[in-house]
Amino acid sequence: MKLLFNARIHTFDNSIPLASAMVIDNGCILAIGGDELAGEFERGEHENMRGQVILPGLVDAHIHLQEYAQSLQNVDCEVEVKDKILRRVMERVRQTPRGEWVRGHGWNQNTWGGEYPTSSDLDSVASENPTCLTAKSLHAAWVNSTALDLAGINPSTPDPINGSIQRDTHGNPTGILFEAAINLVEAVIPEITPENLAKNFRQIIPSLWRMGLTGAHDFDKRTCFQALQLLHDRGDLQFRVVKSIPFDLLPQATALGLRSGFGDDFLRIGSVKFFADGALGPHTGAMFDPYVDEPKNRGILLMDQEQLFEQGVLAVKCGLGLAVHAIGDRAVHEVLDGFARLRSFEREYGLPAVRHRIEHVQTIHPDDAGRLAELNIIASMQPIHAPSDMLMAERFLGTRAKYSYAWKTQSMHGARLAFGSDAPVENPNPFWGLHAAVTRRRADGSPGKEGWIPEQRLTVSEAIEGFTQGPAYCSGMENRLGKLSTGFLADLIVVDTDPFTCDPADLFRIQPTKTMVGGEWVWQL
Repeated sequence: MKLLFNARIHTFDNSIPLASAMVIDNGCILAIGGDELAGEFERGEHENMRGQVILPGLVDAHIHLQEYAQSLQNVDCEVEVKDKILRRVMERVRQTPRGEWVRGHGWNQNTWGGEYPTSSDLDSVASENPTCLTAKSLHAAWVNSTALDLAGINPSTPDPINGSIQRDTHGNPTGILFEAAINLVEAVIPEITPENLAKNFRQIIPSLWRMGLTGAHDFDKRTCFQALQLLHDRGDLQFRVVKSIPFDLLPQATALGLRSGFGDDFLRIGSVKFFADGALGPHTGAMFDPYVDEPKNRGILLMDQEQLFEQGVLAVKCGLGLAVHAIGDRAVHEVLDGFARLRSFEREYGLPAVRHRIEHVQTIHPDDAGRLAELNIIASMQPIHAPSDMLMAERFLGTRAKYSYAWKTQSMHGARLAFGSDAPVENPNPFWGLHAAVTRRRADGSPGKEGWIPEQRLTVSEAIEGFTQGPAYCSGMENRLGKLSTGFLADLIVVDTDPFTCDPADLFRIQPTKTMVGGEWVWQL
């Protein structure tokens, strides 16, 4: 038994929003209240917190754990000039045996004027190593000629369904692959083994604890799930993970009778992940109106309402929720129409209203703004995207940008918010996300004191709930996670600054000093 006292505890429990002491036993909160608890619970370990601030453990509701773990070992391409990426690739090639793959992540052609790089650029520094660099959005890849050859991509290769191979004026592949076309190259890249990935996870999970994260909702695939199970079986997974099911495995999942929520408090099944469109950066997000800088391009719609309904029926019959990636306003509209039909189907056949989600909701038509709340669809959003993408959004969307990254609009309509980072697309530090949600500003203060589209700013409490109660509700764990309350799991963080009293501009500087998962301190300074 542990007693933490002389603390400033933000419980997020309306019955006792602020407390100073907490009793923890068997991984759960036994009691919470004032320092008089020390007299009621004399046995056990008493720890004087010396006035430090305690918050519920934060959860990233949208992350790619495998991609993030591997990105830390890959070439960092998140720089503002193409030549710097090429220099980094050249340095990595010098350390890599001939014929082995060079991987990288993070490039964004918009930072150097919008012109896409080519395979010949990479050939100049990596002629004998197949090379694949994923874009910051993860919806495009830049590969060299060796990689194209290994994947069998040539002028006669047709575009795959839901993907495209960028070609020059003569029809030759340029080295840029969009959406499903990336899979052509990934299919020939040797996949990491579950055992090696489990080793990578052992290295990165402490860094996530250090950021204040006690859990995450993961959207990577089979190998990631295998690695997480290895850690769990060995008792090494002191990090709560809600694991999505890839859309292509829906038939197998339903054949087995899997349901959302199957598992335990450390590793459980979440939703089936679908893609309705691409992303804003590569102009593959499906829009009603064309991109401002590409008047003939409305993006790529990967799934319409009819397809969503057909697949959704299979899922809801088994009790599986859907998590649908939708970036563009047209994609969001199609997904909402599909969900409306699914809700009718659930009612007609007496099925429970499964907890469906839309991932990103990056742009939305004003006429659709209230429909997530009406249909009880969770808005799974990533606040850090807004300051990162604001200039790009204005350039690509024009006046429509005011309807983008609109989490306050969703909150006001009554939709549940669940916040994440989409790492490795962005840094998973949740305090960067809190800062973005509250200020709509970058760390350097731009675009100004009021922030970008300031009417979409949230309060500190609303933003923290997006990283606590929102993810708990998504996973069906709102009765034991997301708050510091009697009977709840003892997942908490101690921080060096009170987010409710500091200048909002300093939210991104907050540092955890201790992290507890299941009643055990798993990390501390």
